[in-house]
Amino acid sequence: MRFRANPRSILKLEMEIIQSPHEVQKRVNHWRCEGKSIGFVPTMGALHEGHLSLARAARRDCDVVVASVFVNPTQFGTNEDLNKYPRPLERDCDLLRQCGCDLVFTPEEKDLYFQDGSGAQSWVEVEILGEVWEGTVRPGHLRGVATVVAKLFHIVRPSRAYFGEKDYQQLKVIERLARDLFFDVEIVPIETVRENDGLALSSRNAYLVSDERQAAANISRALFHGVELAKNGERDVARLRAEMQRVCGSQPLIALQYLAIVDAQTLAPLDKISDAPARILIAARVGQTRLIDNAGIN
Repeated sequence: MRFRANPRSILKLEMEIIQSPHEVQKRVNHWRCEGKSIGFVPTMGALHEGHLSLARAARRDCDVVVASVFVNPTQFGTNEDLNKYPRPLERDCDLLRQCGCDLVFTPEEKDLYFQDGSGAQSWVEVEILGEVWEGTVRPGHLRGVATVVAKLFHIVRPSRAYFGEKDYQQLKVIERLARDLFFDVEIVPIETVRENDGLALSSRNAYLVSDERQAAANISRALFHGVELAKNGERDVARLRAEMQRVCGSQPLIALQYLAIVDAQTLAPLDKISDAPARILIAARVGQTRLIDNAGIN
């Protein structure tokens, strides 16, 4: 499968676009036999600068870059936005080509979840890390993420896989998955890319109307306010949370789902900030759009 090249924008003319998992396996096995390192960037498409920063990092680090574009149905819950999730595949492939990708894997649902009438039967679940925060608010979501990532790792067999820190809990779940299942892959975290006003880039930002978009910036303002207070010596988590809630609460369009300060590795909630790394996690609805963000302390 190939799209017509746009000669003004494409830097890498020979990028392949392959739907079949077995064809991707053949291609990457050939590269591995040649001793080439493979960088992998899994995405759900609707690419923005955050995704492209992952692709550029993979291009810098690795001999070959593979990206996937797949809107994974098993990580969407009932009444979530699966059907309206944007799917601009041709645009996404053009952007990945500009970043120097060698191959884009574009499976359909039937290619990864065999639709023989029995439904998906094999699941990967990371307990504890996957059961808190997003695991509570979106039951089954992280099981869907872990399952599809395990499938993609088996197909692509990457040397390094690149994930954004914006989905911090997802990153921790995937790190644990790779360790527990002995995947021979290095998980490379990439810093969150933000708009000029601090809002974390997300494909869902496109759902925000004008007043919602203005309100959404208060999520990152609250986050950075908490980070700054911690840097200036505030150690009490209750006071930090109260201050961040105050900033979010100044925008009535923001409805917090959770605002937590947790251990950066275990995601367990903290009462006091210590010298160990901590993370602030925020999830909120702005109008009908659900947004998440996070930032590190220490």
